Amino acid sequence: MMEGRPHYLGHRKRLRERFIKGSLEGMHDYEVLELLLTYAIPRRDVKPCAKALLQHFGSLSGVMDATSRELEEVAQIGPVSSTLIRLVRELCTLYLADRMKGQDALSSPQAVSDFARMKLAAIPREVFMVIFVDAKNRVLDFKILQEGTIDRAVVYPRRVIEEALARHAAGIIFVHNHPSGDATPSSEDHQLTRSLMEAAKAIDLRILDHIVVGKEGYSSLREIGFFEDWEAVRKKDSSSSPRNR
Repeated sequence: MMEGRPHYLGHRKRLRERFIKGSLEGMHDYEVLELLLTYAIPRRDVKPCAKALLQHFGSLSGVMDATSRELEEVAQIGPVSSTLIRLVRELCTLYLADRMKGQDALSSPQAVSDFARMKLAAIPREVFMVIFVDAKNRVLDFKILQEGTIDRAVVYPRRVIEEALARHAAGIIFVHNHPSGDATPSSEDHQLTRSLMEAAKAIDLRILDHIVVGKEGYSSLREIGFFEDWEAVRKKDSSSSPRNR
């Protein structure tokens, strides 16, 4: 190393060479983040920044979920660096959205849940999104219909139906986030799903699933048997009605 040459320049070069030769395989999370930051901070050792971010947010995904203000306060980085980190996250979201579109939502549930988590999990307020599918369950489109508070988003069934009809959708998947991080469906989530299913049934619009996402994971109401239980109750109520006696 030349006298007076910053020590981190050689380290940056080695990080880039490792990535070129083997992608991110074998690299520590702080090294991955460090490599990213080198493209925003050309004249500074960014290893302390990368380690500070990981220590504060707990993981690489935690760093990617952070707001620009949080990133800048924790690691003393500027808006260029925080924008670059957020840009990577948004690019990942677009990538997952492209992969999801055109796929069978029922046979590729992981693609749907991955996209849903990337799209909504980091939002600090509750957001309700609908994914629209065709008669073969292929994803047509998605749209955020409502943004609420930290623990509630008011959803109007008529708005959901209107958006589905506008896209000539045959089915829909509901998705919303829990800003607390815990993706366990609440009793309010169950009640909301019942109301939406009743509204959709009137126009023969199929409900494929209701997915709840959080930073800690996701929950699928279909996977936990909610839809089967709802159908069983409906059949029981129908068979016991006066008209069927």
